[in-house]
Amino acid sequence: MLPARCPPASVATMVPRFLVLLVFLLPNALSAQTQPRDRPLDPKQQELFQSGETALRNGDLSGAERSFRSVLALNPQAAGAYANLGVIDMRRRQWQEALEVLRRAENLAPDVPGIRLNIGLAYYRQNDYGSAIAPFKSVVRDVPGSVQARYLLGLCYLFVAHYGEAVATLEPLWPQELDQLNYLYALGIAAGEAGDQELEQRALGRLLEAGKNSPEVHLFMGKAYINHEKYDEALTELNLAAQANPNLPFVHFNLGFAYLRKQDLEHARAEFLADIAIEPAVFYNYEQLGLVYSLQHEDRKAEAALLQAVKLEPRLTDSHVELAQVYDRQKKYAAALAEIDAAGKLDPTSYRIHYVRAQVLQHMGRAQEAKAEMQTYTRLFADAREQGRLALEQSSLPNPELARDPQ
Repeated sequence: MLPARCPPASVATMVPRFLVLLVFLLPNALSAQTQPRDRPLDPKQQELFQSGETALRNGDLSGAERSFRSVLALNPQAAGAYANLGVIDMRRRQWQEALEVLRRAENLAPDVPGIRLNIGLAYYRQNDYGSAIAPFKSVVRDVPGSVQARYLLGLCYLFVAHYGEAVATLEPLWPQELDQLNYLYALGIAAGEAGDQELEQRALGRLLEAGKNSPEVHLFMGKAYINHEKYDEALTELNLAAQANPNLPFVHFNLGFAYLRKQDLEHARAEFLADIAIEPAVFYNYEQLGLVYSLQHEDRKAEAALLQAVKLEPRLTDSHVELAQVYDRQKKYAAALAEIDAAGKLDPTSYRIHYVRAQVLQHMGRAQEAKAEMQTYTRLFADAREQGRLALEQSSLPNPELARDPQ
C-alpha cells in the first residue's frame, strides 16, 4: 500500500473528462434566459438570433458572429448575443476578448449561471486558476447539482494548493464519479495533501478497483508512486502502461519525469521526445526536456525547448527561470535578466527566483542590486521554511493528463 502522504502536486493545465463542449453554451437556454425582461427580442432580432445559433452549431463562427452583432446593433441590451459572442471567442481561443463580452453579458443577466460558468472556464483555460475560483464558486452556490462547475472548482482549489477546500468540493461528487480515474486520482492527491489519510487510501483503492488493470490505472498508480518519491515502483507501473498502450498520452511524459528524478537523463530525454511525438502541444514536455538538456550542458537545445514551452504557455515560471540560468551561463546577461524578471512577475514571492536574479545581477557587475536580491532571498527562504512551504518551490509532478481537452 502507498504511504498516506503525498508531496504537493504542481499546477497543471487541466480540463475534466466530462467537460464535453462546455464552452458551447446551450443557445436555446441563453436566448430564453438571458434577455432582460423589459427588452425582449422582437421578431427580426429573434430571427437573427436563431440564425446565429444555427451557424454556431454548424461551426460557422464568422456567420454566427455576424448574426449576433446584428442583434446587438438592434438591441444593445441583448445579453444572449454577448454571451454567444463570448462562446465564439472561446472557440477561437481568444480568451481576453471572450472575457470582455462575457462580463457584459453577466452585467445584463447576473442571474444566469451559464454565463458565469464560461467566465470561469475562460480563466481556467488560461491556467489562471485563482481567477476562475470565484465564478465557479458562484455557479456551485446557485446550481449545487452542477457536476462540471463543482469538479472544475475542486481542481482549481487543488492547483492553487488549497487542499482542504479541494477535498470539501470534490468529495461530494463521489457517488457520480466513483468510476472515473481522473476524479479518483485528483481526490486522492487533494486528500493526501490535506492530511486525510483515510480518504486518500479510499480514493486510491477505488482507483485500482475501477481501473481493472487497464493502462490508465497503471498510469495513475505510477504517478502516485512518483508523488511518494518511489521511483522504481513508478517505473514498473508506467512501463506496464506503456507496454499495454505505447501511444497512451502522457505515459511517456511521466516515465520521463520518473527517469529525471533518478538522474537517468538519457532515458528521460527519450521519453519526453516520445511524448512530444504523441502530444506535440503539451508544454510541460518541452519544459522538462529543456531541463534535461540544461543538465546535460546542451544549452542551445535547452534554449530551444524552453522557448517552445513558454511560447505554448507564457505562464510557465520554471521555464523562465531555467532560461535565465541558461542565458546566464552563456553570458547573455540582458536576456537572463529579462527571463528572471518575467518569472518574478508570475511569482514575486519565490525565494528561488530572487536567488537566480541575484546571481545574474552579480555577473552584470550590479553588486548593490545583487546584495539586495540576496537579502530578499534570505528573508523569503526563512519565511517559507517557517511556514512549511519549501516543498512548493521544488519541481513537482505536473498533471497534464487530467486536463486533456475532450475530443
